[in-house]
Amino acid sequence: MEHVAELNVVAPAIGRGPVTTGLPFPRGALVDLRKLVLRDASGKAVHLQSRATDRWPDGSVRWVLLDWIAEANAGPYRVGVGEPVAVEGQVVKVEERDGLITVDTGAAKFELYHTADLTFPFRVVETAGARYWEEPSCFAVKGERVSEPDLWFVSTEEAGAVRACALLRGTMEGRHAPARVEFGARLHFFAGSSTVRFEFTIRNPRRSAHPGGLWDLGDSGSIFLKDASFTFALPAGETSIRCSPEVGTLVEDFAAPFELYQDSSGGENWRSTNHLNRKHELPVAFRGYKLKSGESERTGFRATPIVTLSRGTDAVGVAVPHFWQNFPQAVEATSDSLTLRLLPKQSADAHELQGGEQKTWTFAVAFGPDATPETLEWFRQPARAFASPKWYCESGAIPYLSPKADDPNADYLKLVDAATEGADTFDAKREKIDEYGWRHFGDIYGDHEAVYHAGPQPMVSHYNNQYDPVAGFAYQLMRSGDPRWLRHMEELAAHVIDIDIYHTTQDKSAYNGGLFWHTYHYVDADTGTHRSYPRSLLQLKGMPGLDPNDPKAQRSKSVYALGGGPANEHNYTTGLMLHYFLTGSAASRDAALGLARWVIDMDDGSKTVFRWLASGDTGYASQSRDASYHGPGRGSGNSLSALVDGHRLSGDVAFLNKAEQLVRRCIHPNDNVPKHNLLDVENRWFYTMFLQALGKYLDHKIERGELDAMYAYARASLLHYARWMADHEVPTLSRPEILEYPNETWAAQDMRKSEVFKFAAKHATGAEKRRFLERAEFFFRDAVSRLTAFETRTLARPVVLMLSFGYMHAHFQRHPEEAAPLPKIEVHDFGRPEVFVPQKVRAKKRAKLLVVGGAAMGLLSVVALVGWLLLK
Repeated sequence: MEHVAELNVVAPAIGRGPVTTGLPFPRGALVDLRKLVLRDASGKAVHLQSRATDRWPDGSVRWVLLDWIAEANAGPYRVGVGEPVAVEGQVVKVEERDGLITVDTGAAKFELYHTADLTFPFRVVETAGARYWEEPSCFAVKGERVSEPDLWFVSTEEAGAVRACALLRGTMEGRHAPARVEFGARLHFFAGSSTVRFEFTIRNPRRSAHPGGLWDLGDSGSIFLKDASFTFALPAGETSIRCSPEVGTLVEDFAAPFELYQDSSGGENWRSTNHLNRKHELPVAFRGYKLKSGESERTGFRATPIVTLSRGTDAVGVAVPHFWQNFPQAVEATSDSLTLRLLPKQSADAHELQGGEQKTWTFAVAFGPDATPETLEWFRQPARAFASPKWYCESGAIPYLSPKADDPNADYLKLVDAATEGADTFDAKREKIDEYGWRHFGDIYGDHEAVYHAGPQPMVSHYNNQYDPVAGFAYQLMRSGDPRWLRHMEELAAHVIDIDIYHTTQDKSAYNGGLFWHTYHYVDADTGTHRSYPRSLLQLKGMPGLDPNDPKAQRSKSVYALGGGPANEHNYTTGLMLHYFLTGSAASRDAALGLARWVIDMDDGSKTVFRWLASGDTGYASQSRDASYHGPGRGSGNSLSALVDGHRLSGDVAFLNKAEQLVRRCIHPNDNVPKHNLLDVENRWFYTMFLQALGKYLDHKIERGELDAMYAYARASLLHYARWMADHEVPTLSRPEILEYPNETWAAQDMRKSEVFKFAAKHATGAEKRRFLERAEFFFRDAVSRLTAFETRTLARPVVLMLSFGYMHAHFQRHPEEAAPLPKIEVHDFGRPEVFVPQKVRAKKRAKLLVVGGAAMGLLSVVALVGWLLLK
């Protein structure tokens, strides 16, 4: 075989179970997926399912998603390109007929209604030949009343021989139609297995009212659920209940009624103020979980249960990974049913889903002979597979990536490894504020925001994907092969998709589908949860040294003029895209594409009330710091990066067209750079973010062979700014007097300057190329040395910046002569820069003209209309 990758599998030590993983291939290496061959350590061919998730511009496969059924201790596996090999074994068969979808795994047959019906998720389950469960399960939500699911969409999302996936969507009506709950489920079926993996989501599609730009719990857009649960039934009779409460614990027999209820995380800080509810109360009642069996009761700290209910060969079982992390949850069993409570009625408070908020739980349900603790162990601890760092890096799928073992910059690597090694790891940070519970799990504690905090309780701050640590985790996984990075990536991606994205279409277009900022600087999240502006900010709670009469305090209050909520300056898609490539997560792909589409929607002037006074773009996609700045910046840089990702994921030319429009709007080869006042660090430091995104855009154009006039324009703009930087930029902390807080983050942000010079060096020649490389080396060394000197170097923000930036340096050390192609179209005159005027500014100007020119009879109505529009 050619191009052979070795896949290491981390899995339970006994039995067998499914493995899904994404693998990159070099350009041109994999053209026909049928020629992929998988073998175990003994050389035996293994039945393999494959699907291309990304392709090189020449049509060859860049990322392929692999599925197979692995045996314990059968690895490492090897996959390569060779002649097709016939492998016998059970396969998944999917059939759609007469309004039904039938999935036959060889071990079980499942029937799902293809058309709307109340039965959810299964109509019939058949196992062990002639054994049937008629309507074996039900799902219900209890809020104002018990609501049953109204299933309105079912489709086959994947129909492979090893794994099939059905996508189901529906609603559950409350007493009032606007309060309805939406739900979605991806059900994964596996060859030779009667176990189904659920990815189940509950969503509140209503908008938040967010009065005054405040996004706290208790908002009128919230819904309150008392219970949300699945029940799986067996025919009545004498049954056996077995449970392994925690990973590594023995399987025991228990009496009915059985209940395992996790009320809190079980950690030492289980009563953290992180868990405040809308009443500013802590609803957690005790530490850890309680397990009741008949008349007996015992307690524990952190449950990850497997529970089975059986009577002969009739059996049903569940396995729930991340059970304690997503507290509260419960599992119950009686003599004839097994119930999984995702939002349990045992909790002391109702479960509040904020407007536009959703939650996804992953769990497995087994029927019949597979409903055993031994089989379900593969779903409690899902198997993970990954290739060697050398394979990921040499594939070229991720530009500039090199194996950690080949990186000579030990001081830089030490800064990166602080996330997983030492006393202040990201896992340790979680424990400080108990960053657990269904709303919080997966996020990173923003401890850098608490450096000025004084008090008996830690200050709560949520990172919310600032500077894309999901991408940073992916890079470090591929560089090192350390599965801890994979775990962090998966957990944070899940959190971002559910909690940090605003899942509504009922608010303004600048908010709908957008990504929320991190907790506001230096204040406690309080009842604002993961949304940017909590009500407590009005009291300037926790702000370092602020007097209400101080200009800094006034500036903090003025943030409400921006309206709060999602905004372009923290819109990150690359990590979600990489998570999709590495794991096949359809939710991550949907989220990344949704955020790219949000860039287009927020800039669409036809979606605002100002369209009555002025057409054209709003400027929301390109503004940074304030509504008047549309030059190179954080907002424009993130929008450009998201659009490039959207184009790569979908091929939709609308994303590339919008990206190029923003490039022309925000930068020009003939810009008067000093007019942007880029050395005003507090207000313009982020221009390097746009230049980094511009380098990414140029790489995208090169990869596609589009060396056109737009490529020439962007290339000339990058070189123009790099020349200015080479003449004027200095380490930010060399001028501490100009900084409000001269802290460790400024040293970490300077790594961006090094990367801009690397991109510029790639497009330069001769002495200029050498100068840019020297500047790249200087800023890399300076950033690392200054950050290393800070005792606070392990705080979340600087570590995240090191995860995502700096890895390029080892590549350019080895390939200093790497050069980009010249444009195929020579452009000698790019014209003069044009000033972009946002729609709102033009609308106000138009409104003034209308008022001045209004006829006397209609003056009052004109004034009223204009005033209403300007207040929106």
